[in-house]
Amino acid sequence: MLCGSFFGYAVAILVVAVTALIAYFKWTYQYWERKKFPYLKPKIPYGNTSSPLRRKENTAIELAHFYEEMKSKGWKHGGLFSVLNPTYMVVDLDYLKNIMTKDFHYFVDRGLYYNEDADPLSAHLFAIGGEKWRNLRTKVTPTFTSGKMKMMFQTLVDCVPNFLAKIESDRVANAPIDIKETLGCFTTDIIGSCAFGLEFNTFKEENSPFRKYGRQFFQSNKLRMMRSLFLINFPNAAKRLGMALIPTDISKFFIKLVKDTVNYREKNNYTRKDFMQLLIDIKSNKLDSGGGNKHDGKTLTLDEIAAQSFVFFIAGFETSSTTMTFALYELAKHQDVQDKLRDEINSVLAKHNGEITYEAIQDMKYMDQVINEALRKYPPVPFLTRKCVKDYKVPDADVVIEKGTMIFIPVLGIHHDKEFFPDPEKFDPDRFTEENKSKRHHYSHIPFGEGPRICIGARFGLMQSKVGLTTLLKNYKFTVNKKTLEPLKMKVTSVVLAAEGEVWLNAEKE
Repeated sequence: MLCGSFFGYAVAILVVAVTALIAYFKWTYQYWERKKFPYLKPKIPYGNTSSPLRRKENTAIELAHFYEEMKSKGWKHGGLFSVLNPTYMVVDLDYLKNIMTKDFHYFVDRGLYYNEDADPLSAHLFAIGGEKWRNLRTKVTPTFTSGKMKMMFQTLVDCVPNFLAKIESDRVANAPIDIKETLGCFTTDIIGSCAFGLEFNTFKEENSPFRKYGRQFFQSNKLRMMRSLFLINFPNAAKRLGMALIPTDISKFFIKLVKDTVNYREKNNYTRKDFMQLLIDIKSNKLDSGGGNKHDGKTLTLDEIAAQSFVFFIAGFETSSTTMTFALYELAKHQDVQDKLRDEINSVLAKHNGEITYEAIQDMKYMDQVINEALRKYPPVPFLTRKCVKDYKVPDADVVIEKGTMIFIPVLGIHHDKEFFPDPEKFDPDRFTEENKSKRHHYSHIPFGEGPRICIGARFGLMQSKVGLTTLLKNYKFTVNKKTLEPLKMKVTSVVLAAEGEVWLNAEKE
């Protein structure tokens, strides 16, 4: 009888708890309705997004669908829910301009999870917010000027021979090329040399720890997706629990690498024209912020140097290799476009003694168009976030975005909007002639973001992408190998856009 009575009480308590939880979800999901604001109906418990355990599409593609649905209803913006958190999606590009630039001071933060104590590498420039972000951005900005890019250019070009040797080896063996992996090795070596002043040798060392940890960071599974969902939606609880975003083995490896590199250079008075040296100069207070910009006057700590080096490594190799992969895939599918670009490359290089120089790649205008179209169709970072840091009255609308609300910016959806890019699935570099660009809203193409939080490494990413494509197309003609799964389908769990089964190409010598 006692057991039966206890079981009955337990069941009753469980029923009450579940009922209360459901009631709380339903009340929360009326948030936008109470504001009389248009929103897409959520479902318990994940809101508008799919369960990470049963997701069939990449998150960015889901957000693109939401954008399309809101736009089809004539909305300029709309409400969504991420688990229990109301989120705001911007549709109208003038509203987007306000958020990213004009009224930026309301949306300084990205709202990404980081834990400076338990996970120092996560406290990098891309993630942090507020005054800390402003100060760090001001300190680091001078390291990405066109002058500094030119200074690093030869270091970048020095990574070309091993890259070409790998392509040639596959060509001679008549083997299909996993172009993303090959380009990933190339950009990893570049970042190793330009950021750390080290030879990563990813082409020669099959189990290079730099390639291993780089891949591991971007590899995801359902468990990691569930964990990320918790970190994003319940950051305060996650910080109290001491949860880290970056796996411990990756964090330990990179922190030790940076500390050893900094200590060696300082102890031996060794300097090198690379990103690491620029950070060390800031640490030693030897580098002025430039342009009269003001910051807190503090130098960088070793952990801060490690965090910036880490995000430069992660963002630098993955986004550029992704851009080049999809560009080469489309060029392989459109031989006329490939021929036109190859003609430009040969013509420009002929004016520069056949050498790939900083000035030469600046002269390649059709190259810019091809890369911009690849970034439009396949933006490596397919959606962006902002967090409202103080109540914001949306101009010309009867709604206030409350402090703490997350903002979703559906980059992929905007880039595939037929209003701005007719026949959006078609690969057409002529969309990016100066004349055609001038006819479009400036915020219809935002692969690097916009405003004060525009990607600080955009110049570097474009530079290495141009060098990579120039190197390949100067020497080879590419076609799609039958191992490529067509039509391309994006990986569900990937943080950046990546094709299922990878992109496989054939290289022919001409």
